[in-house]
Amino acid sequence: MNIYYDRDADLSLLKDKKIAIVGYGSQGHSHALNLRDSGMDVRIALKSGSGSWPKAENAGFLVQEVAQAAKEADIIMILTPDEVASEMYAADIKAGLRPGTCLACAHGFNIHFKKIVPPDDVNVFMVAPKGPGHLLRSEFEKGQGVPCLIAIAQDPSGSTKDIALAYASAIGGGRAAILETSFKEETETDLFGEQTVLCGGVTELMRAGFETLVEAGYAPEMAFFECIHEMKLIVDLVYEGGITNMRYSVSNTAEYGDMTRGKRVIGEETRTAMKGILADIQSGKFADEWIAEHRSGSPNFNALREAAKGHQSEVVGAHLRGMMPWMQQNRLVDKAKN
Repeated sequence: MNIYYDRDADLSLLKDKKIAIVGYGSQGHSHALNLRDSGMDVRIALKSGSGSWPKAENAGFLVQEVAQAAKEADIIMILTPDEVASEMYAADIKAGLRPGTCLACAHGFNIHFKKIVPPDDVNVFMVAPKGPGHLLRSEFEKGQGVPCLIAIAQDPSGSTKDIALAYASAIGGGRAAILETSFKEETETDLFGEQTVLCGGVTELMRAGFETLVEAGYAPEMAFFECIHEMKLIVDLVYEGGITNMRYSVSNTAEYGDMTRGKRVIGEETRTAMKGILADIQSGKFADEWIAEHRSGSPNFNALREAAKGHQSEVVGAHLRGMMPWMQQNRLVDKAKN
């Protein structure tokens, strides 16, 4: 795998480019602010009436309708949710594309699964920060960075990779590492990681532990601390130095229990389920399911969201966090701004 850093990127390639950031959510606000701080000409592209419009204007950006911004821009970075991106592309972006324009994204979903099919004379690249947008911004402000992935899908100009490298460097990726991959690899591994480990796997594991203790008669507060609250402490140790580092830091009792009992929880049944989930991702079955869910009005998704909000662990967690006011300081997520 090719790995690049700031020294490998030429930011002058972006200096005369108009960059349109489509969307102003977690990723959109961080890309836009980091690019502007790196000296780039950035404008925000939004639908009229978007709740993000005043947030972007309050941050000092020129805000335009998507179609107008797409028509004027040299680089169009689509940072709207996967499920709406293809509709927005068809309605507001496609008609404004010019030969040589760069169409970019931070996740390969729509390009890889052909929900968006750009003209052959348009350059298509991906810059995918390996972290949430709020972390991308907070690390940049500290003079640090979040590693980024880059990939090229179409390169009629012959310079798309150089543009992608410059873009990744301008948002802070080159301070950590810029890794070259493919749209296929990024999309399929990203979906798999989210569904089986980072989001789906971890949340279900925490809730299952919480429920097991509560059903056995233990106090919900104790169950929350042991199975949910302390997860951050463990993950931080893994983030810092790997699983071995975490095991070095915990007690011998915890380490022995980890290595002798962990595989009883995550065993062959789990691995078989993971392989089935990966197959659904690779075949495009999950992508089709998700787009169909969105276009039907998201009834299942909305029901699942509401049910999750009401889980006992969420109620107990909110109460306990209220007893720890320091946790509200320097929050990564501020819904009033981003």
